[in-house]
Amino acid sequence: MFKSWRKESWSEWALLPLRLIIGFGFMAHGYAKLSAGPQKFAGMLQTIGIPAPGLAAWMTALVEFFGGLAVMAGAFIPIVSIPLTIVMLVALFTIHLPFGFSSIKLMGITESGPQFGTPGYEVNLMYLAGLLTLVLGGAGSLSIDSMLTHRKRAP
Repeated sequence: MFKSWRKESWSEWALLPLRLIIGFGFMAHGYAKLSAGPQKFAGMLQTIGIPAPGLAAWMTALVEFFGGLAVMAGAFIPIVSIPLTIVMLVALFTIHLPFGFSSIKLMGITESGPQFGTPGYEVNLMYLAGLLTLVLGGAGSLSIDSMLTHRKRAP
């Protein structure tokens, strides 16, 4: 009676929501850096001692934007996960690690709304776990990687 609701029939779609949110998150951060001007982000990178901050800012913004787009499309996941993982690890170790695990630290509530502290590395770990899941589990059925795999198998 509920044959269409069986786990097997939905398992091919299981990674789609993960892929979409991980990809969108990277794209949004990349777009923010590009639209504000990578030179603004380069100033921040220089402050924390990143070498060649101008180049690093452009590379980070482009990796996040186009890497996020590729993740959303499910394209070349094992390849694009490498630079995205590097971006996340650099952010984790240079910015977020000293502030502990929690990404949301409610410091207080004022008349203008909630006041939050500096985010920790929780979100970095979630992005890394999501990328690892996609690398190990594949991009799923509705993806460019799946289309390319099926095309290679066709006689």
